[in-house]
Amino acid sequence: MDAGSTDLMSPVLVAVDIGTTATKAIVMDRRGRQLSSPSASATYPLRVPEPGHAVQDPAEVLAAVATVVREVVSGLGGRRVAGLSFSSAMHGLIGLTADGVPLTPLLTWADTRATDQADRLRAGASGEGLHRRTGTPVHPMSPLVKLVWFHEFRPALCARVHRWAGIKEYVLLHLTGAFVSDHSVASATGLLDSATLTWDTEALDVAGVRPEQLPELVPVTRVIPGLLPEAAERLRLPAATPVVVGGSDGPLANLGVGAVRPGVAACSIGTSGALRVTLDRPVTDPSGGLFCYSLTRDRWVVGGAVNNGGVVLQWAGDALAPELGSGAVAELAALAERAPAGSGGLLMLPYLLGERAPHWSALPRGAYVGLTRAHRRKHLVRAALEGVCLQLALVLGTMRAAGIEIDEIRATGGFTRSPFWRQLLSDVLGTPVSFPTGHEGSGFGAGLVGLQALGMIPSVEVASDLVAIESVAVPDPDAAAVYAALLPVFSDLYDALVPTYTELRRLAPLLGT
Repeated sequence: MDAGSTDLMSPVLVAVDIGTTATKAIVMDRRGRQLSSPSASATYPLRVPEPGHAVQDPAEVLAAVATVVREVVSGLGGRRVAGLSFSSAMHGLIGLTADGVPLTPLLTWADTRATDQADRLRAGASGEGLHRRTGTPVHPMSPLVKLVWFHEFRPALCARVHRWAGIKEYVLLHLTGAFVSDHSVASATGLLDSATLTWDTEALDVAGVRPEQLPELVPVTRVIPGLLPEAAERLRLPAATPVVVGGSDGPLANLGVGAVRPGVAACSIGTSGALRVTLDRPVTDPSGGLFCYSLTRDRWVVGGAVNNGGVVLQWAGDALAPELGSGAVAELAALAERAPAGSGGLLMLPYLLGERAPHWSALPRGAYVGLTRAHRRKHLVRAALEGVCLQLALVLGTMRAAGIEIDEIRATGGFTRSPFWRQLLSDVLGTPVSFPTGHEGSGFGAGLVGLQALGMIPSVEVASDLVAIESVAVPDPDAAAVYAALLPVFSDLYDALVPTYTELRRLAPLLGT
């Protein structure tokens, strides 16, 4: 929606999406429509100082937030900002002093240093109960498991930590002075009781933290009345600008694509990937393959995330086609398209960063299986992209096995720029996939929550009406048949290779990995 078609004197809302590798800001009008401009994005590095670590500097992320807000505000031509609203990546953890100074880097969802702790908890008597009560799988991504690692390996540092927070809590603390966590971010920590939306006593005992070390729990629509004076100056906004706490990127992405009713699933592939559906109640998967996160008291997002989405495409470009240059999505897709569906019998397990759903283990590594002399670079690239989609197909199958009906899939993410990958996703999932027009899923969802919180729209239910579908990819019957035949083979490979993965982990010190 062009800014010129709206009332130029009406207030707008700035929605900020704090992602894994970048923070983005968009602008929405009072009717819930995203303006075509201004928007802004600022990147920051994901550092791997040693194997298993995946961290960021919280100050760099905070600086990126300030940068994108200033940029969009400067492009508003004097229009009043009615408020800010936030989305952020889940599963982050930072240890802070009483004054909010970081004592640790931001441990992101991709940090797997707590693998041994996760394995021990999963195998123990409390593992199943923790997953069932909190909705968060016991996995190295979980802040609960990260806290166990800190207490075992950094006890002196833990004694100095006054507060534990995620990235959005850190940002809001420095912008507003409020130390709060919304229910959707909190429900992804492994520390929140899904039934009561309060901190889970047993989980806190396992993690070794006290309730007073954690943020105040609030709904996603909680409004903080203003900014700290120094933050207001940094953002170039009035200090009285309201700040809506907002939520986590996964549940908000469902809002952002209009997947707000049962049966409509949201699929996103960015650095990682996910498949999620919104339900009116929490649902626990008996197999332990799915998460269940709160959005509001009557909306729950159930599904599974995969670690390896766009990162696999990036790896394929760097390792297999470096001459194409960084970010050569179209060129890589064209290369993959030259190979047949199924890549001539070549399968790639895309576990470059371990894996989440439905296995929830940091143990696996990537693998090519079925390689012959006949295979060429085009087959290797296509198999890598097929592997990402096949992993999402496993998540879809787990959701359906848990009794969750899915009759429509809406997809977003950087991969949707590629017509080839759009079609590939539909072929592998064996179902039509719709692609919404030009929305930043999580940011748009944060904007809708903010507009509702500030009384500018009646409800986030308007998402269904606001999201237009740009195109629909329909499965090619021949390709879909190939992938349906390959899916059980792909699924069985994980279990078949567990002994190999286990030995590679044992040999990691010798191999320097």
